[in-house]
Amino acid sequence: MEYSDFERKIMQIKEMGYVPSHRKGPTGIGKTLEDLLGITENNIAGPDFQIYELKSARKESVSMLTLFTKAPVPRGANKSLLEEFGYIQRKIPRKYKQLTMTGEEMDESKIPPEDKELHTTVDSIKPNSVGLKLEIKSNRLYIANDKGVEAYYDNDTLRNAFEKKYHRLIYVLADHKTEKGKEWFWFNEVYLLDGFSFERFSELVKEGKMKVDIRIGHYPDGRLHDHGTGFRILPKYLPKCFETIKQIL
Repeated sequence: MEYSDFERKIMQIKEMGYVPSHRKGPTGIGKTLEDLLGITENNIAGPDFQIYELKSARKESVSMLTLFTKAPVPRGANKSLLEEFGYIQRKIPRKYKQLTMTGEEMDESKIPPEDKELHTTVDSIKPNSVGLKLEIKSNRLYIANDKGVEAYYDNDTLRNAFEKKYHRLIYVLADHKTEKGKEWFWFNEVYLLDGFSFERFSELVKEGKMKVDIRIGHYPDGRLHDHGTGFRILPKYLPKCFETIKQIL
């Protein structure tokens, strides 16, 4: 589909007002929009309209969007964070379970690294429960802490990770409602988005709107298992990450 065709069709879709979802569940919004635009559903990565990729979202969704996953630098930073701030894995090894049941005090500093995990959300508002906080200094985003663990992202690292997933984007937002168990969408806000802005990204971090999920643990055999350090945000704030923001509807 040519971009000019998209512009014409999205105006017509807006004028339709609320339309019923074509599929139940989270993916209903994308399926409904694609059907209305006449796009055949597929899982092939690539642009939908010349150089633009199409994405859609519910305006007031409370489900956070994972922008991308990227481990901090220098190499081994996540492993160091796990060693310093990790805690006993939720599936408590038998020896710790027995110790807890006897009522003896457990010295967590003596827990070997292979028995630890670290699943925690970090933002810039205040240190979290394990003492981690996001901080912007110059052109770097730090996972700040009081134990001297160096873990950060520079401008280029964030740009490359972001633009690998989001480059030139047509972003369609919809109001939504539920009536008699069925979801309805009104597609009425559209943006053309292009390029990564470290400055705007930093502002989202400082406002506490951008969060980082650290998810590290171990396999049963003791090997490190990094589930991916994810940058997460509410869908409505996604446009603010871009250098060029053009509202077309």
